[in-house]
Amino acid sequence: MINNVVLVGRLTKDPDLRYTPAGVAVTQFTLAVDRPFTSQGGERETDFIPVVTWRQLAETCANYLRKGRLAAVEGRIQVRNYENNEGKRVYVTEIVANNVRFLESSKRSAEVENDEPRVRNNGRDPFADDGQPIDINDDNLPF
Repeated sequence: MINNVVLVGRLTKDPDLRYTPAGVAVTQFTLAVDRPFTSQGGERETDFIPVVTWRQLAETCANYLRKGRLAAVEGRIQVRNYENNEGKRVYVTEIVANNVRFLESSKRSAEVENDEPRVRNNGRDPFADDGQPIDINDDNLPF
């Protein structure tokens, strides 16, 4: 049997870190994932998918992920149920992540949130040919 999920999306809010009575860290957050097609009205639709992480991964996500950050999540789909206070059965579908990749730096995320792209190097192109040879030693090359 195969139960494997890979998602790329943006966090809708900061992760919520909690600890079980046994002291195990658990983090929950929601990932907004765009659908690969548009609706009949021409608008792109988005799915909001709950994600759960455990132990060290939970603490890492709580420390480094923030609302709006782009992240990739690998894991499995889990469906659980419980009885609420009104005695009704509630079903929850979520992704239990075993790997989370941070796909952009916190600086880039801040730029996206502020919607203000920053210009570096005073607007100069760092790759522009200024006519000078590049002084590089073969020992500095990784190959």
